[in-house]
Amino acid sequence: MKIGLMGGTFNPIHNAHLRIAEEARIACALDRVIFIPAADPPHKKLAGDVSFDLRCQMVLLAIKDNPFFELSPLEGDRGGKSYSIDTIRIFQKQMPDAELYFIIGGDSFLELGSWHRYADIFRSCHLVVFERPGCIIENPHDALPTIVKGEFGYDGETRRLSHVSGHSVHFVPGLLQDISSTEIRRLLASGSGIDTLVPPAVAAYISQQRIYNE
Repeated sequence: MKIGLMGGTFNPIHNAHLRIAEEARIACALDRVIFIPAADPPHKKLAGDVSFDLRCQMVLLAIKDNPFFELSPLEGDRGGKSYSIDTIRIFQKQMPDAELYFIIGGDSFLELGSWHRYADIFRSCHLVVFERPGCIIENPHDALPTIVKGEFGYDGETRRLSHVSGHSVHFVPGLLQDISSTEIRRLLASGSGIDTLVPPAVAAYISQQRIYNE
């Protein structure tokens, strides 16, 4: 079984998140994509102090019509900093027969060298990397952290990095939806609509719960 893991603060989840997950599912023939909201993100403070439960509920509303998507509250249940490698290790133990694909944006890939035990991520699962506006990775091998470059081979025709562990890094071009949670929060704070940026059920829930009023 091939399982996609998609982490993030989802503050709030939006249409680009959903499209990335679906494109990854199709490109890598994934059986499921699991959305994993971060409880305590290590790299930045959570904007607006929106609770883990509220963010999980928004994810559930966003994915309810896609039978291939599901939510995992793992990072909230375990407590502590939401380090990606720890989450991946837990899924390895829970799903020992699964082939795991960690889904990230190109901007996150360029910052991997600053992540906790980042080298172990490459050794533990496949990665699926999506281009984002303003972040086009022309040469994937050059973009790797220097300390791990020697562990990879690169196929320029398929734009795929192959790790000595047998895992690969897949690059998916062209997904350039210019949507961000930061912009959505800014629009809400100014009283503007977000109906084209998030699923209708998420927009209604944000309004009902007055999540981003301030």
